[in-house]
Amino acid sequence: MTPGIGGFSGLFALGDDYLAASADGVGTKLKLAFETGIHDTVGIDLVAMCVNDIITSGARPLFFLDYYATSKLDVDVAEKVIKGIKVGCQQSGFALLGGETAEMLGFYAEGEYDLCGFALGIVEKDKVIDGNNIVKGDVLIGLPSSGVHSNGFSLVRRVLEKSGLSLSDQLPRNDGITTTVGEALVAPTVIYVKQVLEIISKGGVKGLVHITGGGFTENIPRVFPSGLGAKIFTGSWEVPPVFSWLQQAGNIDDAEMRRTFNMGIGMVLVVGRESADRIIEETRGANPASRIGEVIQGEGVQYV
Repeated sequence: MTPGIGGFSGLFALGDDYLAASADGVGTKLKLAFETGIHDTVGIDLVAMCVNDIITSGARPLFFLDYYATSKLDVDVAEKVIKGIKVGCQQSGFALLGGETAEMLGFYAEGEYDLCGFALGIVEKDKVIDGNNIVKGDVLIGLPSSGVHSNGFSLVRRVLEKSGLSLSDQLPRNDGITTTVGEALVAPTVIYVKQVLEIISKGGVKGLVHITGGGFTENIPRVFPSGLGAKIFTGSWEVPPVFSWLQQAGNIDDAEMRRTFNMGIGMVLVVGRESADRIIEETRGANPASRIGEVIQGEGVQYV
């Protein structure tokens, strides 16, 4: 079993390959699905949380399994959730192999359900990305998120309660775009599979970080060899308005924001300096990359 505790997915040796496995859920973001009645996006979130972990090792997706549990099955709601899972699998290249639907009367509150996803991918042993060859001076490249994704929603819900706004109120923003608070918060997690595997295929990628629970501060160091850390250039990418609203409404300091949320960057690539400009140029388009930092001597993450 490799790389051991701390990796984004578990790797199981099988001949000349590794099988990359991941299990995850959507967390308390489900509460917003219950409150908004929007159930067709959490299935996308479920797939994204698993597959974005798997691709950090350079693995391509194979198949996906889901677990849907509720007190009494509401077929209409369940169909919407499964539709989202199907869309997520189509976006990522997973085969939706099967799963389990469980009715447990009295175990869940009426109208609520829980979700888990289980995913498997494959990567050749000599092509696995494990961060072992990362060195001082390597470049950190960030890929944009769609918003909060699927982490930090316990804090989001506290901020929402404190703000006095409802999910149907307009999200405060100054970019001329109109969206409700609920729509901004339930926006599905970006699935990075096609973009990341395309980048990997052209070389230069030494490490990959899925920015999940723990934000920048806790996730980025997970891929570094001992003795190396990161310097993040704050202001080098556009932070979505939802984060500015959360910080202001919740009176949250910068350190907590960076430790809890993705702040607009859902995936970080650690690349050789000689490859950085090419990768950034080739990703210009619908989901453009940004040079957000560099690898430094030391431990942890510094913000400048």
